[in-house]
Amino acid sequence: MARITIDPITRIEGHLRIDVDVDGGRVKKAWSSGQMFRGIELILQGRDPRDAWTITQRICGVCTTVHAIASVRAVENALQLEVPLNAQYIRNLIILAHAVHDHIVHFYHLSALDWVDVTSALKADPDKTASLAESLSSWHLNGKHEMKAVQERLKNFVGGGQLGIFTNGYWGHPAMKLSPEVNLLATAHYLQALDIQRKANKIVSILGSKTPHIQNLAVGGVANPIATDSQSVLTVERLMAVKGWIDELADFVKNVYLIDVAAVGAFYADWTKYGKGVTNYLCVPDIPMDTKGTQFALPGGYIEGGDISKFKPIKGFNDEYWAKGVEESVKHSWYDYGEKKPLHPYAGETKPNYTDFQADGKYSWLKSPTFYGKVAQVGPLANVLCMYAAGHEPTKKYATLALDTVSALAKTKVGIDALHSTIGRHAARAVRCAVMVDMLGEQWTALVNNMAKGDTKTFNRPVFPKGEQMGVGYHEAPRGVLSHWVVIDNGKIKNYQCVVPSTWNACPRNEKDEPGPYEASLLDNPIANPEQPLEVLRTIHSFDPCIACAIHLTDEENDQVVTVKVV
Repeated sequence: MARITIDPITRIEGHLRIDVDVDGGRVKKAWSSGQMFRGIELILQGRDPRDAWTITQRICGVCTTVHAIASVRAVENALQLEVPLNAQYIRNLIILAHAVHDHIVHFYHLSALDWVDVTSALKADPDKTASLAESLSSWHLNGKHEMKAVQERLKNFVGGGQLGIFTNGYWGHPAMKLSPEVNLLATAHYLQALDIQRKANKIVSILGSKTPHIQNLAVGGVANPIATDSQSVLTVERLMAVKGWIDELADFVKNVYLIDVAAVGAFYADWTKYGKGVTNYLCVPDIPMDTKGTQFALPGGYIEGGDISKFKPIKGFNDEYWAKGVEESVKHSWYDYGEKKPLHPYAGETKPNYTDFQADGKYSWLKSPTFYGKVAQVGPLANVLCMYAAGHEPTKKYATLALDTVSALAKTKVGIDALHSTIGRHAARAVRCAVMVDMLGEQWTALVNNMAKGDTKTFNRPVFPKGEQMGVGYHEAPRGVLSHWVVIDNGKIKNYQCVVPSTWNACPRNEKDEPGPYEASLLDNPIANPEQPLEVLRTIHSFDPCIACAIHLTDEENDQVVTVKVV
């Protein structure tokens, strides 16, 4: 039995350590350890609840808007404060543009190199690559000229001895299977995605005043004045620019991203057998369509044991089924609850208790959330399966399209059960991205139509009564369920807890010593070369880890950048 330690996992946000025991070329046991302490809750105590969203955004440099959204929703829920329709639409546009940006960047720039051998693309025939690409989609940058230009660019990288962004890949690894032509196509789209992702960020910047860390939110709405006759506010002219970027994003997502993921899934069909792990799936409804947050464009709920027939919906911010189900354990986390067992977030505590890494004791700065006592996986896979189970037609349409494309390329029928896997998480993310980009257009239309009615209201002023109020704000973020829980006492924050997607997925073992989703998903993964544990990266990257959201402080005494150790 060999122990492999990868510290830190790269191409993610934050510091994550993964340990695996390997025997006979297979993972037998795994540990997921967050290597930074989260103290944002302590910073918020005693502050004005209206300031929380600006502070919680600083949790992460990637997941900025999502914390802002969850935070204002938490305070609004505590006050039962309505949000004007225009403000909901503007928030929704920011949420959706951020999600589309995040999903594109994740697949191409954070995980594609787990599957694509860039150096192999040097051997490709650009004409054959173009023919393959044009047979799969109508994307206008799939021609021979583009493929030849990308190959020449790669030759210049290699010839100059500087691979730049492609340095340190596991090139030539035995787990790499794509042909040179497919590798060239994927590399071309990798480079094209660098440009297209900017379109989504422009939408966030226009509506949110800047990105990252938007500036337009407020408890009660948004700070965007709406007018048709002033260049200094949100005008029809600016909204028309936003519509143009939405159309460009839709073209790329449907004609490149969705197709590329299906192609990778077909060539790596064996990876539908790995990475299943936890099959309790949790997501929340999002894209509110009314002022009270009771009607949502995208459904949410819970699936137990991977059986979509057991789907149970979560209906809104005030749904007790959601609010009463969440607890966090610290049995294997570097925190101390004293004699208390798992705590509900309203009663949550943030008391550090560092003990060093103990494989059978405390080994992570992440807590261990459960939903009614059960480990749950969150993220695009959970979201897509729950929306599919809820009968959401756009989700069913794009899921069917993706699976049919995989089936055609693999020349064998691939059903929805294949999504319970490492490669399935990538497919689900692409499906979700297609749903999001369509919804982006719908929210743009809803905002413009509401403005046409003469409605320009974007803000309702909050009033803080005496005494104690509690509220939860949730958001189905790109990486899954994000929730902020606030207790307000006489207008000040008494307690604040963030339960974030990577806490759900990257958590250590819980009170019952059950492994978290990362840990469970690694079991039985193949390891071809312990010195290059690419397969571990494939499964972990499929979740799109954001450890900065789950934890927040580095150990200044350890300046080592990367460790891969085989014992």
